[in-house]
Amino acid sequence: MTSTLRKSIVALLLLLPCPVLADVSLPAIFSDNMVLQRQIAISVWGNASANEEITIELDTQRVTITADAGGTWQIHLSPMDAGGPYQLTVRGKNVITFNNVMVGEVWVCSGQSNMAWSVRRSQNAEDEIKAADYPNIRLFTVKRSATQRPAKDVEGTWSVCDTSSVGNFSAVAYYFGRHLHKSLNVPIGLINTSWGGTPAEAWTSLPALQVIPEYAPLGKRWAEHIAAYPEAQKIFQTRIAVWRANTDSLRALGQRRPRAPRGPNHPHRPSVLYNGMIAPLVPYGIRGAIWYQGESNAGRAYQYRALFPAMIQNWRSSWGQGAFPFFFVQLANFRQVKENPEESAWAELREAQLMALSLPNTGMAVAIDIGEADDIHPRNKQDVGLRLALGAEATVYGLDQPHSGPVYRSMAVEEDKIRLRFDHAYGGLKAKGNMLKGFAIAGQDSKFVWAEAKIDGNDVLVWSKDVQQPVAVRYAWADNPICNLYNGADLPASPFRTDDWRGITADRQ
Repeated sequence: MTSTLRKSIVALLLLLPCPVLADVSLPAIFSDNMVLQRQIAISVWGNASANEEITIELDTQRVTITADAGGTWQIHLSPMDAGGPYQLTVRGKNVITFNNVMVGEVWVCSGQSNMAWSVRRSQNAEDEIKAADYPNIRLFTVKRSATQRPAKDVEGTWSVCDTSSVGNFSAVAYYFGRHLHKSLNVPIGLINTSWGGTPAEAWTSLPALQVIPEYAPLGKRWAEHIAAYPEAQKIFQTRIAVWRANTDSLRALGQRRPRAPRGPNHPHRPSVLYNGMIAPLVPYGIRGAIWYQGESNAGRAYQYRALFPAMIQNWRSSWGQGAFPFFFVQLANFRQVKENPEESAWAELREAQLMALSLPNTGMAVAIDIGEADDIHPRNKQDVGLRLALGAEATVYGLDQPHSGPVYRSMAVEEDKIRLRFDHAYGGLKAKGNMLKGFAIAGQDSKFVWAEAKIDGNDVLVWSKDVQQPVAVRYAWADNPICNLYNGADLPASPFRTDDWRGITADRQ
């Protein structure tokens, strides 16, 4: 064989397709210190070479599977009770061993900035961090990522909860998990996947959004943003160059830094956070989810009535674990107190959240008494975590305890008064203070005035000398209401209204 012919054959061989050899790998959600969900089948998945034989070992279990032609594989280990530490070993052409693995309760913790808000920035932070010695609470923070298509993996790693790891972790998630850990005495795994300032539609898959009519205007608006983005980006680059060259003088003239246009991976774009920060976690076994969000949707509160339940159902469908528990925080009080009863977008958003309780296996933590007028990020995250945990303990784990504040059930007109009836009056209704506050009443003219109110057993009677024929009552219906109705368990009543008169966000989409 001549040298030239040999070289030609080698060249041809290099052009032929050949099998790609790859080490066994797993997504980042599998790492040392992880918690696996107890009492359900344990999903383990990853990549390898095509048709490679993979063996997974956990405690006494040993399962072998063959990767498919694309190199992907997934197995389900048998359910386990709480315990550990264990080793999870995955063997193929290479061996991966995960150490200090626990089996317990796993919760996804998501939302916008009030979920992202760290322990380090919550109230009594120094003392809380010093006391954070909980080796069986494990923390995982998903790095922020917005993608146009569902991603396969996230960035992050599990860490043991201690004084060095807890400070930058989600405060709401930590206080929720800590309470569960103390009451259940099992390992707790908390997956924090949150991004400040983001709307619910960003956390929902595009197919789930496209089937609800309320999404259509939103989808149209974003399609226009994306179509205009290339030209808008060119204009922005020109303006930002001028700004950088003349920052001081432009600021002196009162000008602000040019704002970048919203592009394909903007974190407010529908579905991009579901794609980048939720989809890659599936099908990691979980018990449920907690959610603190809504501020960025308050201006479109009526639309949220559809968006929020669609997101919950979307997550449940994606995980394939049925209607897993989903607990959420109702928006806290915020902004200045108003002198007279007024319409409120924030009150309408709270109402949309209250309506989501119609979905099975949901619960709501009321936060109307722990907000701050001048700060959208109340520092008291301890009570938020506690109230979420009370709901989980009672409805998921079967603890016999109060878990909700009073929730409006029905009304009846009695001459010049309206009688209100409530669920969750545990131990009886009460006012914190000398008299009930926060009630407004209206007649057929729909003009609300402040009302007098008194507790009558487990009911509340509401009236005003200025409204002789009342037809509707509202309670805590404001951005930052002064209100004080509680139950015997010291849990605050949810804001509500008895009317269904058209709100100020009804046409905002």
